[in-house]
Amino acid sequence: MTAPLTPVVITPGQARARLHEFTVIDVRTPGEHATGHLPGALNLPLDQIRGALPELRETAGLLLVCASGARSENACRVLAAEGIEAATLAGGTSAWAAEGHDLHHPEPGTARTVWGMERQVRLTAGSLVVLGILLGAFVHPAWQLLSAGIGGGLVFSALTNTCGMAAVLAKLPHNRPRGTHVAATREALRLRAAQGAGGA
Repeated sequence: MTAPLTPVVITPGQARARLHEFTVIDVRTPGEHATGHLPGALNLPLDQIRGALPELRETAGLLLVCASGARSENACRVLAAEGIEAATLAGGTSAWAAEGHDLHHPEPGTARTVWGMERQVRLTAGSLVVLGILLGAFVHPAWQLLSAGIGGGLVFSALTNTCGMAAVLAKLPHNRPRGTHVAATREALRLRAAQGAGGA
């Protein structure tokens, strides 16, 4: 039995020096991608990865990217389970930008922009905590369990480097990719794979 593939972790400096070798896949939501992405990055949200396995299987030099590295690492594990080798960018676009590397932005008016997922999570979690406190004070003390539950969820999120709230928020309409968006990304992957095969 073949041992499962282990995702390779690439630092921003390494990625910058070898960017021409990679097909960069940004696994954030389209709105997050529009706020700034690595040069040449294709956008394929994490929950769309499985649907694009045929194209990803044929694409060499995959570098997966997200905001912090957590979602791209998760995507690498999904691909590794399918026998597809991929690397993840340590620290994501946040670390990339912090090291002074350029982020590309779409032309104004050509892409919808929404808050980054981390900011959406902070707003949602904070709002629910405040709501639990207010309802606990003015309606029934049991509502304070809502605040406690959110706090516990945030602790669990930090300990496991996962975020259930982000997974739920990613399914909201403003975070969902349009069908044409995903189709265009898959077509771009097919073209790159064909070019790679032609140059081999």
